Amino acid sequence: MATNKQSILPPYLKPGHRIGITCPAGALSVQDVEPMIHQLKAWGFEVECGATVGSSHYKFSASDDERADEFQRMLDDDQIDAILFGRGGYGVVRIIDRIDFSKFQRQPKWLLGYSDITCVHSHLHTLYGIPSIHAHMSGGYLAKDADPVSTQSILDVLSGQPIEYGIAPHFMNRTGEAKGILVGGNLALLSDLTGTPDDLDTQNKILVIEDIGEYKYNIDRMMWQLLRAGKLSHLAGLIVGGFTDTLDNEIPFGMSEYEIVWEKVRDFDYPVCFGFPVGHQAENWALKLGVEYQFHVNDSGVILKEV
Repeated sequence: MATNKQSILPPYLKPGHRIGITCPAGALSVQDVEPMIHQLKAWGFEVECGATVGSSHYKFSASDDERADEFQRMLDDDQIDAILFGRGGYGVVRIIDRIDFSKFQRQPKWLLGYSDITCVHSHLHTLYGIPSIHAHMSGGYLAKDADPVSTQSILDVLSGQPIEYGIAPHFMNRTGEAKGILVGGNLALLSDLTGTPDDLDTQNKILVIEDIGEYKYNIDRMMWQLLRAGKLSHLAGLIVGGFTDTLDNEIPFGMSEYEIVWEKVRDFDYPVCFGFPVGHQAENWALKLGVEYQFHVNDSGVILKEV
């Protein structure tokens, strides 16, 4: 039975705990994962890389069977204390229904990732009420994409430091105060999951959205999908992150990405902030999904604080 109530909070990590790395979607080279492994070990964690790291199978890291089997093994392995997914891309939806979460429900562990991993986050929240972490994967540890604050935020969240983020105001923000459970992630995935068993109940929730490489008309279509499905009508608040590498047609769409979002939520009265450092970008602060936050948006700036 689906639930939207928080159940068991996974235990936080200490030096000596083991983190498994697996790629349930796209392929990841061994070279690209090395900075992530180095950072995790520098924090005192042990690291176990699965066979899907450094392998490839057409668009994916491995076959559906191999990716599902490795994810399952790491979920059930008592010697693995958390799972940091190597990368997103595409492919989680092909295997998510094969995964048996029965042991994980009894003994949850932190699962970290974003992008296509939004499918995992939504699955855990909607079906089991178990929190997870929206955070950088392999690319965020590469020198060209690294951000020290974002990297440090991963360690802070894993070790149980309560989240409290503050950012400067954005001219498009709508002021207000809210309290609610944080859900969301990649806009394309949230749109695709509508009507599935992983469909998020967003009522009285704080929703975070971000995306990459989409045409503006498609961002518009996905936002209309959420609006018409009732996902934007009864939010506690909305956090809009990065929309990077956005594309447009030869005949321009005529609106910016943020204007497209604002059009769908302008008639509501909950607080909205734009430009939050989350998404496919160097500044991608770790967020605990499935837990409650206070959300303050005023003329001085924005505060997101874990309750």
